[in-house]
Formats: sequence, structure tokens, C-alpha cells
Amino acid sequence: MEGFSPSQSGSGSGSGSAEIVFFDLETTVPNRTGQRFWVLEFGAIVVCPKKLVELESYSTLIRPKDLSVVPLRSSRSDGITRDAVANAPEFEQVSDKIFSILNGRIWAGHNIQRFDCVRIKEAFAEFGLPAPMPVGIIDSLGVLTEKFGKRAGNMKMASLATYFGLGQQKHRSLDDVRMNLEVLKHCATVLFLESSLPSILNGSTWQSPSMIMTRSRSNTGKLTCREDSSRKSPPTSIGYQRTVPYTRGNLGKMTERVKNLLCKAQGSQPLNNLLKHSHSVLR
Repeated sequence: MEGFSPSQSGSGSGSGSAEIVFFDLETTVPNRTGQRFWVLEFGAIVVCPKKLVELESYSTLIRPKDLSVVPLRSSRSDGITRDAVANAPEFEQVSDKIFSILNGRIWAGHNIQRFDCVRIKEAFAEFGLPAPMPVGIIDSLGVLTEKFGKRAGNMKMASLATYFGLGQQKHRSLDDVRMNLEVLKHCATVLFLESSLPSILNGSTWQSPSMIMTRSRSNTGKLTCREDSSRKSPPTSIGYQRTVPYTRGNLGKMTERVKNLLCKAQGSQPLNNLLKHSHSVLR
């Protein structure tokens, strides 16, 4: 995808530096000033940047120190509830695994620069642990807003998924990162096609579906004419005849008169005289 080079934001030197890790966090939502975000779920997939295949995946629920910050019920069918995280590990218990997945790789995700990256740093700092460092960051929110434009609406992941018919966003980490990758694939394909034929796919000459003639909307006569004219070889049978201003019986006489006119036109006779005589024949 053009303009998709990772921004340098760290100096990690992990063995997976050529790999991209798409990750996502599900957190609590503060409802008053002064409340903090608590990480409730971490999910990530490691992707080969050359083939865009998933190499590794990991997800885990995370229990916050204060369970009361987690709602008893969720407005989503598969949302995270207090019971769901009651027996989950705390962040410190899974921090080594999260560190090994993130450190020294290219980080990718939707709106991760303003949210997920900050939350990860906070979570490691809470336990006095060194935070993982990326070798680059690909934030699909910024990239797609610049390159794809707001044709999909507010550019949220749910809106982009709906635009491409990918289903509803589940707001669960592993599902969301996989959806994020599919959205990027679709956007990149559209941009590639538009760059290949910019005057047609990206210009004012693009025809809307309502302007394109279809078989069901055209009558039989027009359809036969269009199909015949599109063939490389002439049709074996003629399905219609054109009305001519003379009868078949007079066709031979008219031909002889035209031949005589052509003979007279040879030599010094001007072209306009030839046209004048031809008009008198065809009247």
C-alpha cells in the first residue's frame, strides 16, 4: 500500500523485527474525571509482511486489581463482564508473554498511537516493568484517513467493516485485530485499482450502476443489436432488416445509374458536381 511505511518510534532489535504484530486492547471506560483505564483483554496476531499470513496469535483476559470497575453486564452479546475476568490472570502474570510478542516488532492497529500504545506503557509501568518497544508503528486510522479518505464515514473500525461488508465489529481483541487486517487488505486493493485506472475509477467519468444498460432493462431489439455489434465475426443470420427508401426491384437500376455517374465524374469534373448528381439519384 503506497505510503504505508512504518514510522520509526523505537529501537527494538528483536528477532521478529521484520514481522508485523496487530494488537488490540479492551479496557474499562471511565465514567467520571480522574478514573483510569484498566486493561481487560489483550489480543494480537503476528503477520508476515510479504504474504500477509498469520504466523502466531495470542489473547488473554486480564483481571484488574479492582473488580468493581468491571460491569456486571455488558450491552454487547459477547462483551466482557465481571464474571468473565474474575478468574483471569492479572497483567503482571502475562506481562512476559505480551512483552515477547510486542517487543522489537512493527506495531499495527487502529488508533493505537493515541490509545493502545499509551495503555500498554501504563500497564507495564504500574508493575515497574520495562515496556516493549516497537521498531515502527502503523496506525491504520491515520493511514486510511489520509489515503482512503472518509468515504467510509467516521473511519471507525465498525464503519470500515460495514462499508466493505465484513460484518459487525465484536469489540473483542483477537476478532478486532483480524478484522483490522481484512479492512487494510480491502482498502489497499481499492487504492491499487484506482491508481491503475485513475481517470475511470477515480474521476467524473465513472458510471454508476444505474447508468449501465443490462439485459433485463433493455428490450429484445436493442439487445440483439448490441450483442451482434460486439462480436468479432459477423453473425450467421440477420435478426432484423433496415427499411430502405427504394424497393428491391429498383435496386439494379439504381446501381447502374450510380455506376454511370461515377464514370462521368472521372476526369476534371469537380467533386461537388458528383455529390449533386448522387443526391438526385437517391431522392
